[in-house]
Amino acid sequence: MTQNAPHFHNGADVALLNGKYQNVFALLGMHVIENSTKGKTNNRQQLIVRCFLRGAIKVDVISLKDDRKAASLEKVNEDGLFAGVIGRRVKPFLYKLRVHYPLSVEEVIDPYQFPSILNDDDLYLFGEGRLEQGYRFLGANWREVEKVTGVLFCLWAPNATRVSVIGDFNQWDGTRHVMRQHIANGIWEIFVPDITESQHYKFELITPKGERLIKSDPYAKAMQSAPDNASIIPLKMVYEWQDKNWLTLRQKKTWHQMPISIYEVHLASWRRKGDVGEVYLNYQDLIDELLPYVVEMGFTHLQLMPISEYPFDGSWGYQPVGLYAPSHRFGDALGLKAFIDACHQAGIAVVLDWVIAHFPKDPHGLVQFDGTSLYEHQDPRRGEHPDWDTLIYNYGRGEVQSYLLSNACYWLEEFHFDGLRLDAVSSMLYLDYSREPGQWLPNEYGGRENLEAIEFLQIMNQRLYQAFSGIVMIAEESTAWPGVTKPVDESGLGFGFKWNMGWMNDSLRYISRDPIYRSHHQSELTFSLMYCFSEQFVLSLSHDEVVHGKGSLLHKAPGDDWQKFANIRAYLGFMWGHPGKKLLFMGAEFGQRDEWNHNKSLDWHLLHHAPHQGLQAWVKDLNHIYKQQTSLYSQDNLPDSFRWLDCDNQETNVFSFVRFGKTVDEHLVFVINMTPQVHHEFRVGLPSAFDYRELLNSDSEHYGGSGVGNDVIICEKQTYQGMGQSGLITVPPLSCLVLSPAGRCSLPIESVLTDESDEAH
Repeated sequence: MTQNAPHFHNGADVALLNGKYQNVFALLGMHVIENSTKGKTNNRQQLIVRCFLRGAIKVDVISLKDDRKAASLEKVNEDGLFAGVIGRRVKPFLYKLRVHYPLSVEEVIDPYQFPSILNDDDLYLFGEGRLEQGYRFLGANWREVEKVTGVLFCLWAPNATRVSVIGDFNQWDGTRHVMRQHIANGIWEIFVPDITESQHYKFELITPKGERLIKSDPYAKAMQSAPDNASIIPLKMVYEWQDKNWLTLRQKKTWHQMPISIYEVHLASWRRKGDVGEVYLNYQDLIDELLPYVVEMGFTHLQLMPISEYPFDGSWGYQPVGLYAPSHRFGDALGLKAFIDACHQAGIAVVLDWVIAHFPKDPHGLVQFDGTSLYEHQDPRRGEHPDWDTLIYNYGRGEVQSYLLSNACYWLEEFHFDGLRLDAVSSMLYLDYSREPGQWLPNEYGGRENLEAIEFLQIMNQRLYQAFSGIVMIAEESTAWPGVTKPVDESGLGFGFKWNMGWMNDSLRYISRDPIYRSHHQSELTFSLMYCFSEQFVLSLSHDEVVHGKGSLLHKAPGDDWQKFANIRAYLGFMWGHPGKKLLFMGAEFGQRDEWNHNKSLDWHLLHHAPHQGLQAWVKDLNHIYKQQTSLYSQDNLPDSFRWLDCDNQETNVFSFVRFGKTVDEHLVFVINMTPQVHHEFRVGLPSAFDYRELLNSDSEHYGGSGVGNDVIICEKQTYQGMGQSGLITVPPLSCLVLSPAGRCSLPIESVLTDESDEAH
């Protein structure tokens, strides 16, 4: 054994031991060399095999074809370097190493014998920011190379001087699987056989300053829980989907003209099991319990709060570290696919809450990934969120664009999600978001708009809508940014829908007021109709409104318990009648009393009490009527679909309006009373010359109300509120009435014909 053995050259063995050898694949593995004898060279070639195995005492080369020993390698030094020439063979062949340790013998297929298997086109698209399926080669992916099964590890770390994959399969030794570098694009790769599913791994990186970093895989498809946070080798099994019919029908859906009623769920706290409720429901539990509930309640969509892996429970998933890894809390990727598949077969669409506005600073995550600002901007005035102490993606960098675009495609393609809801879009759009003067950098034109983020959102929405027909892309955007839901070719951002944060803030402020003062604040309920057709809106009562001391939805309403429930029923009735799609956070549908706590289950025991049963029944019936009555959804984006009858009755605080469908016959009349006072013989305008009936009455005893209501509303030939006819009704206290034509005319036929004739002219 010598320090610079003839099998190595120019101190390569020393550089390898020090971790400074730049091209490990040119040294280790099997290579063709010229045969040299006593300083003379002939034309005959030979094969040499070199390996580095710490602690080994003997290494043999075994042919994979016939399992025969081809050579025994010479031990170059005590650190574990071995090398040797292969007898008479001159053509490379597949082999494994039989490694003798003091107490065991192991056989490993040498990863350094395999060439690069990356596709140049993929690498080009990755750098250009146009790669949509980067997850198929970046990260850890099963491959078969020359009939050998293994895992292709691939990582982007352009400024690292060395990258190794470490894990259960190599005793977490960074010298065992040093990766090949593609200098042109900063990609590192290695194909490793002898790996099994669910083994743990990470990447060891040496920074330009010589520092050693241990990082989880940005593209990991499964991750270990904190504090270890290791990445996990994915399962080999391919899920057999059963939702072909759903996906076919989805392609034909025009969601703007269809009912969308979204049930927002935090899977970790919707319901728990165990003696003290400490155990999460798994995906099979959710199929058995959550899915039937969503169907029974009449919701059309299920929105999952973020399930990309996150170490800190208190972040609710909004600080993800494993953007490609479904959280370990509820099961594996196959379980998630089975859950979504079951939802589709039950007719429920599933939307994922997707967080790309920022990422946390956890040391095993993306921050300073290779010792430099790789995913984030280097300047904190562009790269940090002061509110959340998180980092901002560099949306102008091609590789980051590919990382995010591929992630969107990953959830939509691999898991069949029906859309994405983007969190905190406003923070992406504005360079001065939540910053004081001097804390932000303007764009190249001196403005506050984040041009790189805007362009990325536009490209993303265009590509996703083109690739996945029938999905919904929803933006949580809290400002008056113009054209969030306009097409990109009309200078819009290209989203399908936008949360109506203005309606939410105004209406919750109104509902929190004592009824005696509401007459002075009616615009808080009515102002949204001034702009509600400017975008494709979702009316959202989300998790954000029932945390941080804001109290539950039920307790936002004033008064005693009866009045609280009556207020919320009336308010939700107004919401379901208002133009726009609907979103309700879990627990609000049955009157959760306590503020939402992510650490425990909702208080399902409350449903043993009548008021909670009544509110739940009310939401259920609102959903069913919503889906049945086309006037409530078919023209949500058209001003002609809504008409106020009375929006300024300060004396009674009774609001009334009509929702119109595509024909005159398709309409409903809403009457909302926001005070505890009952109004008898209250006149309301009617759009058609037919008698009306109560389709819904939130004051029904069935919902926990006082039972005040109406039988048939007789249509009278008396012009009122801009209508050619009207009727007298009884308006219950703190209530919502939904009136529908009864199909029976109480006016003389001549009068009806006259009205229609006049209207036609």
